[in-house]
Amino acid sequence: MSAQPQKFSVALVVGALGVVFGDIGTSPIYTLQTVFNPGDPHPVPVSATNVYGVVSTLFWSVMIVVTVTYVLLAMRIDNDGEGGIMALITLLRRRVTGQSRRAAMTLAGLGIFGAALFFGDSIITPAISVLSAVEGLKLVQPSLGELVVPLTAVIIVVLFLVQRHGTEAVGRVFGPVMIAWFVTIGGFGIAGVTRHPAILKALSPAYAIEFLAGHFGIAFFALAAIVLSVTGAEALYADMGHFGRRAIAAGWLWLVLPACTLSYLGQGALILDDPANIAGPFFLLVPSWLRLPLVLLATAATVIAAQAVITGAYSVASQAAQLGYLPRLRVAHTSAEQIGQIYVPWINWLLLVSVLTLVFAFRSSAALAYAYGMTVTGTITITTLMFLYIARRTWRTPAWLLYGGGAILLAVDLLFVAANLTKIVHGAWLPLLIALTAFTVMTTWQRGRSVVTARRRFQEGSLREFIDGLHADTALTRVPGTSVFLNRGKESAPLAMRANVEHNHVRHEHVLILSIETQPVPRVPDEDRVTMDDLGYADDGIVFVTVRYGYMDAQNLPAALGLLDPARTEGSLNLDEASYFLSKIELRRGDTPTMAAWRKRLFIATSYITADAAEHFCLPRDRTVIMGSHVEV
Repeated sequence: MSAQPQKFSVALVVGALGVVFGDIGTSPIYTLQTVFNPGDPHPVPVSATNVYGVVSTLFWSVMIVVTVTYVLLAMRIDNDGEGGIMALITLLRRRVTGQSRRAAMTLAGLGIFGAALFFGDSIITPAISVLSAVEGLKLVQPSLGELVVPLTAVIIVVLFLVQRHGTEAVGRVFGPVMIAWFVTIGGFGIAGVTRHPAILKALSPAYAIEFLAGHFGIAFFALAAIVLSVTGAEALYADMGHFGRRAIAAGWLWLVLPACTLSYLGQGALILDDPANIAGPFFLLVPSWLRLPLVLLATAATVIAAQAVITGAYSVASQAAQLGYLPRLRVAHTSAEQIGQIYVPWINWLLLVSVLTLVFAFRSSAALAYAYGMTVTGTITITTLMFLYIARRTWRTPAWLLYGGGAILLAVDLLFVAANLTKIVHGAWLPLLIALTAFTVMTTWQRGRSVVTARRRFQEGSLREFIDGLHADTALTRVPGTSVFLNRGKESAPLAMRANVEHNHVRHEHVLILSIETQPVPRVPDEDRVTMDDLGYADDGIVFVTVRYGYMDAQNLPAALGLLDPARTEGSLNLDEASYFLSKIELRRGDTPTMAAWRKRLFIATSYITADAAEHFCLPRDRTVIMGSHVEV
């Protein structure tokens, strides 16, 4: 099943500019300021040599990490049109067999850690982006500095409060706003370059090489801030399914890359003119009377950047739940046309509390910058590793070229990782802690889920034997109507159905035993949605139905049942009056050494956020029956 490629159009490019590039497109606000921040534990001295070296290293880092690794290479590998780290994980799970399985599963585990790092990024990005924009007020009027944190908090609260309404309406203006943003920063960048045209020499890689080789003691620590220029690179890959590779590549190469490059060059020229301009080179590029309008535009752009990463967090959480790494979450679809536009309430409120905590704890974008780089470098390195592994098995590129080029890309990534590790005590511990927490929750849930599945299979018994027993039970009464029992697979009998038969001694005339399979593809077409099995009896009215969904599909079971072939359902089904039976499992901590005691407690605690099954599967409330049981873990 292959996804249809996105048709290239200007509208798609504009849409991508509004959604994909918000994070990376607002990096010029704070990157150079952070590099030369005098309050840094390892400050970079302001000198002509260092300015040329930093700007050159910054430019070539963007070229290698974003243009080469993501736009030219990684985006050529997709999972039926979808990109991002979750797509790479599903490709690894689907394609590897035999001796390569251990290496692939290790990489898939790294991928889950990469997804966990993305959750850390989703918390830090809104905080640092909005803070950095609002901090421009201090350059407009120093007395306004005390308002930076409260205004940032208000903007963030409003941003999260409107999430439940979806981004469809507001998304129509995102593209034009970001076009105005890139044209503006590119234009002021040109104005800066005209003051000191020699800064254009920084485009030569010779300055980056000389800076790294000749001043490694300074350059190494500078890399921890230079990496801020590539924040948001993962978004280019993750949003590929919405806009297509060509539209994203066009937006990056035609507008975003030139605009950001010009802004960095202009800021570099400004610092060469007067080292005091390191206080805020981005905002100081413009005349004083234009700084307030620029602060307002920057705030709009950073809100869009925050919106993009928040939406990404919803998507990653939803996909992780579909793949079994998180419990079933309540997901609201906010657009009738775009299936990818979703809202996950639990994730939304968790992010809001976390982002506000960061804003009030760190209080400045410079302080947060130490923490920011760790999530970026970790995710990029893991993505590069997974890409190289899959490319080696799917491309026909000569091994020497793939390994040689991959070694260069990984060397750059690992150099950034090493530089950011020096910031551990200054804030880089924070994203690592967030990622380790998320990773522990996800892997614990996956392990606990497998334990519960095994226990349920033992309690439920063989489905085939259960069906044979129904035929042998002459006292069993049939009642009119259709019943639907949700089940985990074809091997075991539904607990709810077994309890109904044993306690009530009745069964419906027509019984559908429903099993849901999440495929390692984004979406499953309707013609492949359902399959049926009569379980060895063609006239007993009991049919086993398998419903297949992609990890980005909405799981609407009544709609899926409407796709059943009436000729194979062993009689006419009255789906409009059908009763749905669910098994509600109460988890208890047992003595069997299936997991460490603390992981058992964590698994049970995590289960409490599981979304209501009837709502998740779009079942009619007035025709849904829930039957309880308990399972020890």
